[in-house]
Amino acid sequence: MGNRLLASLPREHFALLAPHLTTSTFPQNLVLLETGDEVDQIYFPHNGMLSLLAVMRDGKAIETATVGREGVVGAMAGLGLYKLMVRVVVQLPTTTSKISSSNFRKVVAGSEPLRNICIHYNEVLLTQARITAACNALHPVEARFARWLLQSADRAGTDVVGLTQELLAEMLGVRRTSVTEVAGKLQSDGVISYSRGVIKIVDRPALERVSCECYQTLIDHSATLT
Repeated sequence: MGNRLLASLPREHFALLAPHLTTSTFPQNLVLLETGDEVDQIYFPHNGMLSLLAVMRDGKAIETATVGREGVVGAMAGLGLYKLMVRVVVQLPTTTSKISSSNFRKVVAGSEPLRNICIHYNEVLLTQARITAACNALHPVEARFARWLLQSADRAGTDVVGLTQELLAEMLGVRRTSVTEVAGKLQSDGVISYSRGVIKIVDRPALERVSCECYQTLIDHSATLT
């Protein structure tokens, strides 16, 4: 099982869920859920990455959290009707197991491990949002770029990530020129290679040194909450 939360379930509890799961693959940039939508499907990614974005009235958006094979999107719908206050975008091509919210609620009602996943992973996402907000306010663009790239590679399970500079700029809430400067410097230093919208991490320890403390903080918090 590609998704770590599903893989962590005791066999008998996964057996309750399995008959209702279907597999779907989604292309990059697809909007799965819009702000204010009632969650009608729960997504357990096997690979790739989903981004959760806070959207302003003028249409501008910034990423608050990311979800990959370690997580789930929409799990709080297992505890009752639930509306998302973020936009969910397929950041990297993603294959997921998905289940309707109505079926998920029925299974969750009889499964304590699944109820725990709903509650605990919601805390993981809230923690991500808090740390990301602080990071965006306090840390320089280069450190944030490194943190985001490391985080994305972890979610995707690969050190090669297909992302344009425009997309990176939106996720970080900065100008494209800032992303261009940072990517150019890191490439010159031999930390990454960047060509035609594809970024490859060449020297991961060096990228971790460039990153701010938030990358390790997010890993530590995720480990304690899941």
